[in-house]
Amino acid sequence: MLSRVLVPMDDSEMARKALAYACENHSDAEITVLHVVGEPSPMLGEATGLALEDDLEEAAADLAEDVFDRAREIAATYGVEIETLVQLGTPARAILNTAPDFDAVVVGSHGGSVADRLFVGNVAQKLVRQSPIPVIVVR
Repeated sequence: MLSRVLVPMDDSEMARKALAYACENHSDAEITVLHVVGEPSPMLGEATGLALEDDLEEAAADLAEDVFDRAREIAATYGVEIETLVQLGTPARAILNTAPDFDAVVVGSHGGSVADRLFVGNVAQKLVRQSPIPVIVVR
């Protein structure tokens, strides 16, 4: 039985399906929703604005709040409370660095825009190949 489940979420439908799966199938576990905000760079849309912020972590938390609000709504429909966590960096690397503290990762099969996938790569694929813990990929 899983006691700690990590659910990385962006603003995609597949990420919402992954959280719903985790809530439905692992409701007894501690479920943590992780949102990764990209480090400032010319190629990462919303993250570019972070470069102008005085407090990078506070700005990242503000950007994550919409995702967390939707995550709480999904979890509430299953009667589950979730923990939330914000990381700065590239999604796959941030998830892989966080994963050892959990029993499994539940992730959507794909997410983000086509442009995000071209620049960032397929996060789910990287997790399956490199994760130190089991990865459940939800379609």
